[in-house]
Amino acid sequence: METRTPVFEEFDPASDCDCPGCVHWRRVLPHSTAGRHPAAHRALILAAAASTTLAVGHTAPALAAPHITERPGVPAGDDPATPQGARAPLHGPGGQPVSPVGPVKTPETTRAEIITRAKKWVAAKVPYSMSKYWSDGYRQDCSGFVSMAWNLPGNEWTGSLHEYGVRITKKDLQPGDILLFHNPANPEKGSHVVIFGGWTDHTHTYYVAYESTPPHARRKNTPYAYSSHSDRYVPYRYKGLKTATTETEPGTGKQETGKQETTKQDSTKQDSTKQDTTKPTTPEPATPGAPPSATAYPGRAYFGPGANNKHVDRLGRLLVERGAGRYYTSGPGSRWTDADRRATQAFQQAQGWQGQDAVGLPGPQTWLLLVTGKGRDVPGGAGRAQPAQPASHGVPGYPGRAMFRPGADNEYVTRLGRQLVKKGFGKHYKTGPGPRWGEADRRGVEAFQRAQGWRGGAADGLPGPETWRRLFS
Repeated sequence: METRTPVFEEFDPASDCDCPGCVHWRRVLPHSTAGRHPAAHRALILAAAASTTLAVGHTAPALAAPHITERPGVPAGDDPATPQGARAPLHGPGGQPVSPVGPVKTPETTRAEIITRAKKWVAAKVPYSMSKYWSDGYRQDCSGFVSMAWNLPGNEWTGSLHEYGVRITKKDLQPGDILLFHNPANPEKGSHVVIFGGWTDHTHTYYVAYESTPPHARRKNTPYAYSSHSDRYVPYRYKGLKTATTETEPGTGKQETGKQETTKQDSTKQDSTKQDTTKPTTPEPATPGAPPSATAYPGRAYFGPGANNKHVDRLGRLLVERGAGRYYTSGPGSRWTDADRRATQAFQQAQGWQGQDAVGLPGPQTWLLLVTGKGRDVPGGAGRAQPAQPASHGVPGYPGRAMFRPGADNEYVTRLGRQLVKKGFGKHYKTGPGPRWGEADRRGVEAFQRAQGWRGGAADGLPGPETWRRLFS
């Protein structure tokens, strides 16, 4: 009769290791304070196998040590527990559809901008999730993290990110490149991707990795190429790199120069000045040929939630010139807001377009009419006026909690801050108030809530409908 060894979980060494494997075991077995590091777990399995063999009467060799990787101190089998979602638009199913199949679009960016975006998620400790989307519209998993850092027009996954990059070698790695492992047989088993942040020293055996992994986005010194499946992690460089900037990662001692970044592609040459020819997701009336003097339409990827570029700023100024200034309480600016959407929609409706032809996102025809000064102006467009405010929870003007959270940047934050100052709760502002939600806004709201006699969760510094009603009454 076969004899099974008992479960030795009480003998597992205690551990505060934050590798994905240990995090997984601490999550699924919360009653146990012991660690479940993969290397230790395999050792127990080998011990169980050996005792079973002895029980059935076979001669057992000495207990073999678990497999050790070629890098000292790196646990074997440290597979990242990072299941991920498939390709999706910004903000998930409710966002704009993913671009149709065709040549991928790679908005221009720099290495410094890639690392800066990655650091924002790390600083905010964005929770890992394969189904939730952060305020900037990107999915909170490993591939969504890279999509965000590369400023892609949608959420990609490990099976498609390579389309936006060019394969390079280890010696060519620089900050902003990625290390990608995609397991086509089972994408949720081991597939992972990280942002390369620079070598930690001259040996090039460890590097700074920016990644999204349970429980949240992090920055960590990591052995090259990763703790597991290192032979299968492939370096890639983003196709849309424009100009490198001088940047030094702590401990690397290496800097990028100010020279122009060049990227080789398999069959096509990247041209950052080439007009975006992607068919717009939302159809518009047929576009006549643009005259030579007209500025080329930059592409749909430059407009919509999360966009922040010079084309948004120019769009807003053109819309103001055509009578849509009343939709802006401040600006226009380079960051896309709901004011841009409503102003664009008003201009489209002024042309007689309806339905899907007037959704508030500029396509080639909208852009052509604006830059050439053609088409009809927005009626009644003289001067600026306060835009109609939405009502939520039965409270006029309250836009909803989504407008007040880390990363929020909108006109309602400005309006809230100004009212706090007016009511005598503006002492926390060093400058402003402004459209970006910050700690000064939260503390001002909390002070106002406490002045109402509220405590605990009722005074969390986040304006709900009752806070809004009292503040603006």
